[in-house]
Amino acid sequence: MLPGRLVDLSIPLENDVPADPPFQKVKIDYRTHEATARDIAAAFPGLKPEQLPDGMGWAVELATISTHNGTHVDAPWHYHPTQDGGAPALRIDECPLDWFLQPGVKLDFRHLPDGHVVTPAEIDAELERIGHTLSPLEIVVANTRAGARYGQADYVDSGCGFGREATLHLVRQGIKVVGTDGWSWDAPFSHTARRFAETGDASLIWEGHKAGREAGYCQIEKLHNLEALPATGFTISCLPVKVRNGSAGWTRAVAILPA
Repeated sequence: MLPGRLVDLSIPLENDVPADPPFQKVKIDYRTHEATARDIAAAFPGLKPEQLPDGMGWAVELATISTHNGTHVDAPWHYHPTQDGGAPALRIDECPLDWFLQPGVKLDFRHLPDGHVVTPAEIDAELERIGHTLSPLEIVVANTRAGARYGQADYVDSGCGFGREATLHLVRQGIKVVGTDGWSWDAPFSHTARRFAETGDASLIWEGHKAGREAGYCQIEKLHNLEALPATGFTISCLPVKVRNGSAGWTRAVAILPA
């Protein structure tokens, strides 16, 4: 028996909720028991749909989704073809499973404005506030303003993000998995696009993700309910679905708290 209580940290896959930009929209076709009775009958010559119990088949959903829809874990392969100075980047089915079941640490950045790029100094200040020193393999998750905007039209534009320096600051301390309740580990695209328009500096684009070229790590995106967690004292399970050669895998992320 699993000790303690579980806190669901995942969003559902669903139609018509703005959890992604339009180019990455989920499409789920819900097929009813009545509709699938004909499919079952076709598999058994001589069977009529009405011969099934109450004339009913099975419920099934046909989904058109990306591995980056819903709560998911990005693999280093998502960021770049290489990591750690030129080594082949890990795909999601190659990442060690023990990375994804570890003690969790929650950093509270809900006070930071949308589009803000978190700095190493801000990470250290938050760790000092909660009285915690990071240990290798801990899973560090960021509670941002985006968590409260899930389901709203501005969700993908909400919350702070993490750039190259902040990402490497964590990874160089032995952290292999980070997470956010925002759409992306980086600052929202709309804010980065404005900075790029102002400066012409392409290094600002996806700089948190691209830090994976220098040091391989994974990140959980579109977490939820981080407000329910303490700063420390819990375990996170975020085992990714095993997608062959995948850049990401969906996860039912859960926090395990003491009883």
